[in-house]
Amino acid sequence: MEIILKQDVQNLGFADDLVKVKDGYARNYLIPNGLAIVATPSNKKQLAETLKQRAFKLEKIRKEAEFLAGKIDGLTLKIVTKASDKGTIFGSVNTIAVANAMKEQHDIEIDRKKVILKEDHIKELGNYTAQIQLHKDIKVSVNLEVVAEEEEKAE
Repeated sequence: MEIILKQDVQNLGFADDLVKVKDGYARNYLIPNGLAIVATPSNKKQLAETLKQRAFKLEKIRKEAEFLAGKIDGLTLKIVTKASDKGTIFGSVNTIAVANAMKEQHDIEIDRKKVILKEDHIKELGNYTAQIQLHKDIKVSVNLEVVAEEEEKAE
């Protein structure tokens, strides 16, 4: 079944993309949850008009994302957290912590939903890499240095 996505759906597509999915997935999940609509000829026509009107605005957003990507790519964020002597973190480092560290250390505000960690939650001290999806086709990498609070005081 062909559908038009109304919102970004991870591992499927972005808002206003025309995608083919299995009928059950569309009817039982995407459409009832308001994530997509059926791609009828009239909906496709409306989508084409909407995309045409939005092209100029999207180009501006893309240029802003490229500028931000130039500032962010390759940055190292130091995340200080409580940890045991063995290097295990009390709690975990997640996308919220990464977004907050970006704001505090570099004064760049990033939506936590745009931060992608290879592991869902980081549970040990060490160095990690996170991806930040700034735009449909613009992803940048950020290095994460997770350290214990005691080490931070000693330095």
